[in-house]
Amino acid sequence: MICIVCVVVMIAYIAALFFPIEVGNVIIPGKINKTNYYHARIWLVAIPVLVALVAVLAIGAWIGWTMATTPPPKPIEEIEAETEIEEKEEKEEKE
Repeated sequence: MICIVCVVVMIAYIAALFFPIEVGNVIIPGKINKTNYYHARIWLVAIPVLVALVAVLAIGAWIGWTMATTPPPKPIEEIEAETEIEEKEEKEEKE
């Protein structure tokens, strides 16, 4: 279902990009003519670029927020010390 919707939107977008007068008159009869042809093509490019920019910046903000709120890991020295203590305790339990 999602694939079909994406293909239909892609075909409609490409048709509107290359034939804005014809597609515009199908959607809104009589509103798109040669005087506002240029504006229709500009918005067909500007809106997806804006959406893509907002999406990239939102992902960057999410990554930044995640990095800022995640606590740093323990130093390796502490981890090694803990494993040595655990190993000693295991050896003592076995004996």
